[in-house]
Amino acid sequence: MTPPELVWDVRCELGEGPVWVASDRAVWFVDIKGRRLHRYGVDDASRTSWDAPDQIGFALPAEDGSLICGVRGGLHRFTAEDGTFSLFQPVEAERPGNRLNDGFVSPDGALWFGSMDDAEAARTGAVYRWFRGELQRMDDGWGVTNGPALCPEGKTLYHHDTLEKTVWAFDHADGRISNRRLFCTTEDGYPDGPSVDAEGTLHIGLYGGWGVDRYAPDGTRLEKIKLPVPNVTKAAFAGDDLKDLYCTSAWMGLDAEGRARSPSAGGLFRLRVDTPGLPQNLIRL
Repeated sequence: MTPPELVWDVRCELGEGPVWVASDRAVWFVDIKGRRLHRYGVDDASRTSWDAPDQIGFALPAEDGSLICGVRGGLHRFTAEDGTFSLFQPVEAERPGNRLNDGFVSPDGALWFGSMDDAEAARTGAVYRWFRGELQRMDDGWGVTNGPALCPEGKTLYHHDTLEKTVWAFDHADGRISNRRLFCTTEDGYPDGPSVDAEGTLHIGLYGGWGVDRYAPDGTRLEKIKLPVPNVTKAAFAGDDLKDLYCTSAWMGLDAEGRARSPSAGGLFRLRVDTPGLPQNLIRL
């Protein structure tokens, strides 16, 4: 494992959701509170940003080359050629205090994502699955949702309730989840975005924890990957061999002194790891 390198001092207020888009040779990620979508080209370190219509929780690749974005109020299709966001699926019109947070694409091409109370107070969040035009609410009553992520065999789905410091596991089969159970409680910081490597090790970004925790499939904490910023929001595997780990971070919640101590907070970091991640799936439309 190599030391983390700051590849883009983008200074996101609340960076989130790095995702490797192999066809584009780029890592895409969002700044939720800054309402921005960012693209980092891995070959030439190119950097491009777009304004989003509202708070944007994730941007994930679809089979037609577009990105499907979770913007407050619904799912939008984004096309980089003209930089436009187009709403195609309203979400939670009956919960105006909520916004969308982290997301994931399962091997069948379904989009999974969560919602949360924007004030981080009420337990009005839910877990959703969108597949080829059909939106299903899979679970309800969450505080701050993060995830989900799926084990390599596809039988276990992980999802976090960040404020409770809890990581939950579900049995997963044929696009359905059941048997919700506690997987672990984080020791350092709050569990933010998850990802899974090819050996089934769960990687959890730690908000207030200065790194990424690694957990074995049985819930054993293995180690922490340390980063030079306090709020690490998610890690994603990228590159031709899927051994480049890109980590988003945030300065939200830091006072002036904290930001002075961590001037790169909100940046995009990269390091090399020994075990590759899983290939990024594409959303089926």
